[in-house]
Amino acid sequence: MIAKLLIASALVATTVTIHASGLGAGLSYALRSIGRLEARFWQITWLLIRVAWWLIVLHLLEIAVWALFFWWHECLPDVESSFYFSGVTYATLGYGDLLLPKEWRMFGPLEALTGSLMVGLSIAFFFAVISKMLRARTETRQS
Repeated sequence: MIAKLLIASALVATTVTIHASGLGAGLSYALRSIGRLEARFWQITWLLIRVAWWLIVLHLLEIAVWALFFWWHECLPDVESSFYFSGVTYATLGYGDLLLPKEWRMFGPLEALTGSLMVGLSIAFFFAVISKMLRARTETRQS
């Protein structure tokens, strides 16, 4: 039981580390881009598309960490099933067509909770980027 708690803690820590690193890199990029941004529709839209894709890539990397863990421990029949289960669980869709073995079943809700937290951080990040863009635009107009 304690070994599984340590493994679960390591998976959560790995997920949070990937997300924090990615958000840091994304923030640096977004702030540089906002500084050069003119208030044109396509420039703003293109930046938001890049931010959205960057966040999706981060989530896919995090899903891959969980999926590879499930595959490595033979919790699911193959790597494709592991990625499918992990994606469905991380996104909290919960189809229920694949289940973890009894000894690993608490990892499902933990991945879902971790995914929810990471999605929440992504939403906050997206909001922060948009807020910064609006603030920069307002400051430019007042100058």
